[in-house]
Amino acid sequence: MTSVNTNVGAMVALRNLSYTNSSLEQVQDRVSTGYKVIGPKDDASNFSIAQGLRADLKSFDAVQQSLASGRGVIAAAIAGAENISNLLADIKKKVIEASNPANTGSQQSILSSDFNNMIMQLDTFVSNAVYNGRNLISSGSTTVSITSTITGGQLLLTNASTLGGVSTALSTGVASTAAALSLLTTITAQELIVGQALGTLGANAKNIEFLSTFSKTLSDAVTEGLGSLVDADLAKESAKLQALQVKQQLGVQSLSIANQRPQVLLSLFGG
Repeated sequence: MTSVNTNVGAMVALRNLSYTNSSLEQVQDRVSTGYKVIGPKDDASNFSIAQGLRADLKSFDAVQQSLASGRGVIAAAIAGAENISNLLADIKKKVIEASNPANTGSQQSILSSDFNNMIMQLDTFVSNAVYNGRNLISSGSTTVSITSTITGGQLLLTNASTLGGVSTALSTGVASTAAALSLLTTITAQELIVGQALGTLGANAKNIEFLSTFSKTLSDAVTEGLGSLVDADLAKESAKLQALQVKQQLGVQSLSIANQRPQVLLSLFGG
């Protein structure tokens, strides 16, 4: 039946063209964003999973910031401890010089003054080994906790507060050769303390680096999983885009032909 009220051919052509336009719009979105799952309407379950993975990635970033802060605290403490260790070697040399019975009174006084200046420098190293208000080597310093996992796990940075007492242990000075000689035993004991402190701080640094590397590896794995879940295959989408563009043009032509069919009825009523 031929009718001007109901054009079945035009209806079919219009329906197919609408479907093609919808598919073309979807492919264009994928090409422009690089994602095959842009929102929940594309794939509700995968979008929900992807959002959870994105939240984890942000959490990994926060953990890296926390570990970076801990790395700064440890770096400051190690710098202070290394300088104390180096200076302690110079102090020992000075004490040995001051223990020489052949020193004159003037020489002993000069050596004692140099020694006291070195002790003051030790205190400077300790008091300035600070990062973000945290000092692990001062007397009375406490263990520092930093967030190390996305589940809220904490890493404890053990303090080395024994370094804060090195200058006090050497405060008897070298005013006399006898005092200098007796101080040698104390220096040997303090060298052991400094060595132990360096070991403790070094272990802290290793723990931070291990967790930082582990966290980055996990973050990379999550990023890879997220990509496989939502990233579009642009080569495939490009082929679809071209095919749909051709299909759209054919659909427009089909609709145009279908709309011209009722014009045939005019010939039936021609004079």
